[in-house]
Amino acid sequence: MTVTKMSWRPTYRSSKFRNVYGKVANREHCFEGIPITKNVHDNHFCAVNAKFLAIVTESAGGGSFIVIPVTQVRIWEIPDGGLRRNLTEAVLELYGHSRRVGLIEWHPTSSGILFSAGYDYKILIWNLEIGEPVKMIDCHTDVILCMTFNTDGSLLATSCKDKKLRVIEPRSGKVLQEANFKNHKVNRVVFLGNMKRLLTTGVSRWNTRQIALWDQEDLSMPIIEEEIDGLSGLLFPFYDPDTHMLYLAGKGDGNIRYYEITQEKPYLQYLMEFRSPAPQKGLGVMPKHGLEVGACEVFRFYKLVTLKGLIEPISMIVPRRSETYQEDIYPMTAGTEPALSADEWLSGINRGPVLMSLKEGYTRPNNLVFKAPVKEKKSQVVNGIDLLENVPPRTENELLRMFFRQKDELRRLKDELSHKDIKIRQLELELNNIRYSPNINNNNNSNACSI
Repeated sequence: MTVTKMSWRPTYRSSKFRNVYGKVANREHCFEGIPITKNVHDNHFCAVNAKFLAIVTESAGGGSFIVIPVTQVRIWEIPDGGLRRNLTEAVLELYGHSRRVGLIEWHPTSSGILFSAGYDYKILIWNLEIGEPVKMIDCHTDVILCMTFNTDGSLLATSCKDKKLRVIEPRSGKVLQEANFKNHKVNRVVFLGNMKRLLTTGVSRWNTRQIALWDQEDLSMPIIEEEIDGLSGLLFPFYDPDTHMLYLAGKGDGNIRYYEITQEKPYLQYLMEFRSPAPQKGLGVMPKHGLEVGACEVFRFYKLVTLKGLIEPISMIVPRRSETYQEDIYPMTAGTEPALSADEWLSGINRGPVLMSLKEGYTRPNNLVFKAPVKEKKSQVVNGIDLLENVPPRTENELLRMFFRQKDELRRLKDELSHKDIKIRQLELELNNIRYSPNINNNNNSNACSI
């Protein structure tokens, strides 16, 4: 197999994701005042689901984290169903590694199966239904840097500090494929959905950042390699199997590059780059069922900015003019229900994820509906936005700007209403305090005696 080295210069072709752009959430919808950990371990330090955001925080003893509802904008606004007290006792405590644990990954389709990689160079497979390790993978000779599963969880790929890339059958621990390519030192690896391919990030022999595409059944040589840049920060790969889009974010960088993956040459198509001046320590990713389908949001990052103690949501949006559900960018996707039990998977059964449609959660964006022009033009300008503007946008960019301006204004008004409700409750409490004050009662009594 010959290695194809790709130029950094993009070649253009037709793609529905050509104009995907990143939109940073307004400051009032970011999460501020969070003491993000200063740990130097190469990890993301956060996890996200459709309801909550968890961030590893700085503490003297280590091991602390904070959980924030993603629908709120301040860490002390905990809604019903969220955390009501600090958690000091875990549901389970798992003991098995001889040194500290560096990585944990859930099996993608089975319930109650957890993988942990420790600094003892071992991977333990835990059955959480019994709280015990049931398998051990002992084929690594140094610290394990990354673990990733294929779609049904029948294969596990790892990168290791011994510079080797491995594809492993997880139940037996057998190494099916192994690569030690001198021109590409692997740091991170990710399965590319059902394409039977792997993508790795790493550094070349000249210490430039690099990505490589591999056939998962033949790791003798990468299919292609591409030089990215000469920066030193670790490159984190994020792959979306629904859109076949790859996102590359460097630790300490402010930008996020994104590509489209294809089965045919050139295999890796550069699309665009999101730029930001704030460096990222780590990134969390919202699952597909937590995205805003009505806004054509196809991916969402939660960016950790340590210097500002800030968590910044970044939405990747496909600009579309239509208000109907966009089936071509939202195929059936992996849902929240497990496909099989822990015992079924341990017995040798493989099963793909239970798929769900995002159309059920689709809501038509009402703020994109425009009224017919009226004879007498009225206006109500708030923060420079004419809320009663009745002239339809003439271009797609004008439509998007109007949509997001109205959306931001709606959020601002909701926040303002919430603050006023709190003020009203405070005034009511003050009024009750005055009404039932002991001083008033004593004055009334003394007046009664004098009469």
